[in-house]
Amino acid sequence: MRRGKKTIQEEGQVEDGVEKDDTSIVSLLSSAHTDYLLSPSGGQVKASELQGKVVGLYFSANWYMPCHEFTQLLKGVYDQLVRSGAGFEVVFVSFDEDSDAFRRYYASMPWLAIPFSELESKKALSNKFQIEGMPALVLLQAKDGEVLVEEDGVELIYKYGAGAFPFTRERIDWLGKEEREKYDLQTITDLLTSSSRDFLLAASGKQVPVSSLQGKTVGLYFSARWCSPCLKFTPKLISVYANIKEMLLPKEDEDLEVVFVSTDRDQVAFESYFSTMPWLALPFGDPGSRELTKYFDIRSIPCLVILGPDGRTLTKEGRSLVNLHLDKAYPFTQSRIEDLEKQLDEEAKALPTTQTHGRHLHELNLVSQGSGGGPYICCECEEQGSRWAYQCLQCGYEVHPGCAI
Repeated sequence: MRRGKKTIQEEGQVEDGVEKDDTSIVSLLSSAHTDYLLSPSGGQVKASELQGKVVGLYFSANWYMPCHEFTQLLKGVYDQLVRSGAGFEVVFVSFDEDSDAFRRYYASMPWLAIPFSELESKKALSNKFQIEGMPALVLLQAKDGEVLVEEDGVELIYKYGAGAFPFTRERIDWLGKEEREKYDLQTITDLLTSSSRDFLLAASGKQVPVSSLQGKTVGLYFSARWCSPCLKFTPKLISVYANIKEMLLPKEDEDLEVVFVSTDRDQVAFESYFSTMPWLALPFGDPGSRELTKYFDIRSIPCLVILGPDGRTLTKEGRSLVNLHLDKAYPFTQSRIEDLEKQLDEEAKALPTTQTHGRHLHELNLVSQGSGGGPYICCECEEQGSRWAYQCLQCGYEVHPGCAI
């Protein structure tokens, strides 16, 4: 299941149902009792009026915050497509717990909805399209109810926005090809400059030319002062940054730099947070911050994207690599990570197969990535882990080997 999604079955909202054989849009969205959908104004819209459109079935619920976050994004895409005259409609399939929650949530939406009372229709749709988590968006061709693409529409909206319309296989393949070509050709200058700015800021306020980063390994650090995991990770990154910079002092042809890409909510918070950092930053409120967040599909922070000396992306998992390997992760290349993983595997041979831990009642078993060791969040230090872990399967408790011993 995709990160950030809530399992519907875990909440007791979906039961086994019988799939309908007829997959026309009218059949999919109608029942023996109801052949209409609700409109935002409270009116009734015949399901047959969707014929000829691309329809997104939006499985969502008021009680799960990631649904609210995606709803706001989907509203922007929906409004853009409707204004352009594209034949697109969304139908809200609610998994709210009661009708009041449904009404409150639906009041924020500009599209159609299956009536809350149509429980059997909602369960049948969930079963038919094998919905395992929320939010989920199934994209259909209304004329025959055929699924347009296998990818979850949520992922497509996050990655491409309105540009993914009409959500056909050909369109998504073309976007993927264009995206790969764009990543292959990216440079540090293209990523970090604009028509009105060719510099970054140092903590002192000095302007540093983006051109000075050419030939360096660069970390793009997406972070914010309001984010507690960011506040916890930043001191570790500062320490690792300092160690790597010191290690590279004798080398004239290598260097590392980090660029803070802020998602702070105001200038004061940005300046306060940035003043603790020894590296560079995009100016607060610069459009480039939002563009980079979208370009690299950043869903959560902190996130550390590593760019190689040629400006191409080495990895988006810089945070995990720093947590696991500290300064040893440099230069963050695939070959370096493979060497470190082999080293971890060798070191694991000397670890006890079981271990007690003061903060847990049960005995912990040493597990590898192939047998359940990663990726995970360490229950001791609350940082990412992978490869090896001490685990209590009964409780879902996992810790880094270093945190357990």
